[in-house]
Amino acid sequence: MASLSPMQGALGHRHAAHLLRRTSYRFTKTKVDEMAGQTAGQAVASLLQLYPLVHDQPIYDQNEASGSASPGTWCLPPGSLPPTEDFKLRPWLASWWLHEALNDPGIGHRMTFFLHQFNSVAITAFLTSHYFDYLMLLRWGALGNFKKFVTKMVVDNAMLKYLNNTDNVKANPNTNFAREFFELFTIGKGLQIGPGDYTNYTEDDINEAARLLTGFRVKGPRNTLDPETNIPRGGTNIDQHDTDPKTFSDKFQGTVIQGGTDDAGMWAELDAFVNMTFAQPETAKNFCRRLYRFFVSRHITPEIESDIIAPLADTFIAAGFEIKPVLEQLLQSQHFFDADDSDNKDEIMGGIIKSPLELSLQSIAFFDLPTPTPDSDLEAYFQFFGRGIYGRLFNEANLPLFSPPDVAGYPAYFQKPDFYRQYFNASTIVGRYKFPTMLLSGKMTIGASPDEPLGAKFDVAAWVKNSGTISDPGDPYVLVQDLLEYLLPEETDTDRFNYFYNIVFLDQLPPADWTYEWQNYLSTGDDTEVKIPLGRLINAIMYSAEYQLM
Repeated sequence: MASLSPMQGALGHRHAAHLLRRTSYRFTKTKVDEMAGQTAGQAVASLLQLYPLVHDQPIYDQNEASGSASPGTWCLPPGSLPPTEDFKLRPWLASWWLHEALNDPGIGHRMTFFLHQFNSVAITAFLTSHYFDYLMLLRWGALGNFKKFVTKMVVDNAMLKYLNNTDNVKANPNTNFAREFFELFTIGKGLQIGPGDYTNYTEDDINEAARLLTGFRVKGPRNTLDPETNIPRGGTNIDQHDTDPKTFSDKFQGTVIQGGTDDAGMWAELDAFVNMTFAQPETAKNFCRRLYRFFVSRHITPEIESDIIAPLADTFIAAGFEIKPVLEQLLQSQHFFDADDSDNKDEIMGGIIKSPLELSLQSIAFFDLPTPTPDSDLEAYFQFFGRGIYGRLFNEANLPLFSPPDVAGYPAYFQKPDFYRQYFNASTIVGRYKFPTMLLSGKMTIGASPDEPLGAKFDVAAWVKNSGTISDPGDPYVLVQDLLEYLLPEETDTDRFNYFYNIVFLDQLPPADWTYEWQNYLSTGDDTEVKIPLGRLINAIMYSAEYQLM
């Protein structure tokens, strides 16, 4: 029986590593060791926080064409005018977000990405500064009230452009946003049960919602701020709003929402519409299913539906649609840690294929790669994050970050039955498998100009020597054991361990050979003979099927 009962006692290393892999892009030995001695409640509490940003907005090179870096910002204060050639700013915005995600010790950026997948907008929808506002709204809602978040998303400038609601007028209602509001952002469609009739709403409901949403407009100058979030948003135009009553079907208990006759009335209509949608139990269940698939497993059986999804939805409703209580209940549960049945190695842990985000950022964090910052080296920072990770790796590995190919988001999170298996197939595997070489060589390796510098390089010998991750680097058995313990989601059996130890690392040579070479490296500083087997080992671990899982 699947159980939401909390885990008891200290987590231990295996459960702590599982929790951190699933919740944060910053996977480090230090954090795993810290959480291993904590209870599930203590560990989850340390993760469910919005930690301060390193930089409050993107930084870009104002003189990119001149060859002399000149740092500049363009998003804050909100009324700032965007620079020319706005499309060039997109990779700088992505670089900023990735750098912040890498340095976020909590769940904030992973939940931001969850909400982005749930309420998708492409970066090409509007100016890049408006997309920054969209990302900041996602961050605001990440651990907040989902009902409030959805209401504010209605008038987000980027969303208004992306789904054409800024063109929604009373004389010619546009149903694009209204349809996705129901189908993707809140209640979900359910099965079709008749012409224009779905489980949870009808085509007539979409038409009525479109009428209600007429008159909401973008505010391009970004000088209209939401009074609660202080984030720029769109506004209202009562002249283009349908002021007649809107009548919904029996799916919504025949609710009638009176038309507003002024700007305040439009906002009151919107609140009534959102209240009506969230009054349906299926809205909470749909949210919890999406959350479950994102953090736990793609498999939702009748047992999971009754024992996990339904109680989570009850928690969600009782908490007034606050997200944090649902996460607390799920992430502390015996079910999340695969401890609610007799076989604790068959379902959850190691059961999700890492997206390119987890694969790249968690690797970079664990190996403590000395990545450049916009303060230390602006060009190298952009080369690494903008051109390397965002431009090369993600595109080859089937994650066009912030450019979802579908209004529903990235197929790996919604397309049945494969879901995240789409991140590991014939068309995406090459990018994933070239990533270790990128780090170890300090070169792009993927796509055109593979010898182009990456902007950072993993010095594996120095890391093994100085990081403290390996308890005894001179002992090859301990070295391999320590790495596998942290880098793979499950303990390896004897045959698998011997593959990494004897075949890959020692190359079937005596263990004493490694100890000799390591001592020679320590005394002379010459890493020639130690970086070769270390490189083989890191490559083999990161190539392994187990490393692709979390």
